[in-house]
Formats: sequence, C-alpha cells, structure tokens
Amino acid sequence: MRRVVLCGGVLVACCACAGPGGGDEGRAPGAPTGVTAEAGSATSVHVMWNAVPAVSAYEVYRGPTKVAVVPASGRMLDVTRLAPSTTYVFTVRARDAEGRLGPRSREVRATTPAAVATDRTPPTRPHGATGRAAGSRAAQLSWSASTDDRGVVSYDVYRGGTKIHSVGGNQTATVVTGLRPGTRYTFTVRARDAAGNLSPAGAPVRLTTAPGSDEGRDTAPTEFRATARPADGAYYIDLAWVPPRVDGVVTEYQIQLDGRPATSLVWGGTPPRDRASYSFYVGQEAGAGHRVRLRARLPDGSWGAFSAERTVTTGPGPR
Repeated sequence: MRRVVLCGGVLVACCACAGPGGGDEGRAPGAPTGVTAEAGSATSVHVMWNAVPAVSAYEVYRGPTKVAVVPASGRMLDVTRLAPSTTYVFTVRARDAEGRLGPRSREVRATTPAAVATDRTPPTRPHGATGRAAGSRAAQLSWSASTDDRGVVSYDVYRGGTKIHSVGGNQTATVVTGLRPGTRYTFTVRARDAAGNLSPAGAPVRLTTAPGSDEGRDTAPTEFRATARPADGAYYIDLAWVPPRVDGVVTEYQIQLDGRPATSLVWGGTPPRDRASYSFYVGQEAGAGHRVRLRARLPDGSWGAFSAERTVTTGPGPR
C-alpha cells in the first residue's frame, strides 16, 4: 500500500514512511500528531494529541520546559499555574519502553484570557445533555450552552469522575472515542469560566456501546465525493469529504480502491477540519470502473468507520 504525507495539502514524502507516529523496532517513536492547545481558564490550557502506537509515556513541553509526563493511556493534559493574557507554545514528545524519545510534535499556541479577580460566580449548569452510542467504541454527546456573567471559556467532559476531554466555550457537542465494546458508560459535562469557576455537573448521560467491532457511523467521513478526470494522458480520482467530528484532530486517512487498501494519506501540517480533498493516480485505461471509499484513523489510534462507497469511471472507452 502506498503512503503519502501532505504538508499544507502538498505532497512531501511517500511510500517508505514510518507508521503514523509509531516507531519501528529499534527506532524512536514518531512525533505525536493532532496536537491542539486551548485555554481552559485565565490560568490553564488544555493540551491534547493523538495516540502514538507502542509508547510508554508522553512528555509535554511549554516552550523548552518539560511540564509533565503523561502515561501512554492518556492523550490530554491541563497545564495550570499560567499567567492570564499570555500566549504559550506547547509541544509533545513520545517515549518508548526503552527510554527513546521521539521528535517534538509541531508547535501549538494558546492564549489565556484576561483574569477576572472578583469573579466568584460559576457558569450555569449545562442543561439538556444527551448522548448515544456511535458503534462499539465511540459516543456522541451534546448539551445546551451554559451562561456566565463574564462568558464561558470551556466545557469539561467527564467519564464517571474522571475528566477525559475539554472543548471550547463555543462548542456544545463532541464525539468521544476510545471506548470498549458492550460497555455501559456515564458522562457528565461542566462549564468553566475565565476565573476557573466550574459549574455544577449537568445531568448524567448513560449509554451502552454496541457489542462487537462496529466502528459506528459517526466516526466515518461524511459528504464523500469521488470524480475521475483525465490529465497528461492518464486518469486521476479527485476526492472530497468532511472529516469526522471526534475528540481530537484527524491527521490520517486510508483510501480503499476496489475493495483493497490503496493509499494511506497523512497530513504533515495543519489537517483540514471542515473539508478535505485529495487526488490520486489510477492508470491510463479509459472506461475503467472503480469503487472508492476512505476511513479516518481516530485520535485514540484506532480506525473509524468507512465512508459511503462511490463508483467512478475513467472517461469514455474506445469508440
């Protein structure tokens, strides 16, 4: 299977690439992908990244300073004791069981909001929380926006009593991945303002994931389109899709052609969040029919569900 790496939508490497953030035997792990940073309050920033296979821990850096070591099972960290109205730069490195450190991830920046010293009023409780299982390893959650006299900065998502995710104050839905098949879960949501005041937890959302290995349609790319076009005496297939909305950033896709994996596509720069596109070579034969679909590697390191399958034909056949 061919593998390509895109940086800002431009091909920069192909074929003999290491696995997605993973290290081959004897090599250090790759750099974590999908790293994001978002202010959680005036003095904290929530950092997230995609899972790297076969690692023992992650090291999180603020500028040149290591601020924490996170176990391999984690993909997030709340960096606290920061200054208000300040921009910070974060990177993440993976470490394997042999102690080898991989390269730093790309830098991400976050700016903490201004402090509100006299604000002791928490946001209102998020109401109307709902959820449903999205297959066997994901859940879709949504809630109504909270209100606050100074503004909601973020929402924290809890599984049981453990915080597992944080989204911006303008977001009221997410898809949580990395769950177990046939398992009952309880989720709650709390709102946070710039002063760090936390709202009471919203009503618990209880759900059970599906048994088996079904990935769930909410982890599949949507609005998938495929079109064949001629160029330079050959044919190409142009793809366009909307990335799945999950608890992190999707940086890798697998394209399946005629029922077999054809290309593994990795974004080396900032991955598209709203609409993605890619074009690949399929040969010189006119009138050839092809079936194509794709799926995303989720932030927890697993594969999501396949998109709808499209059929394309490489132009008219011989007259």
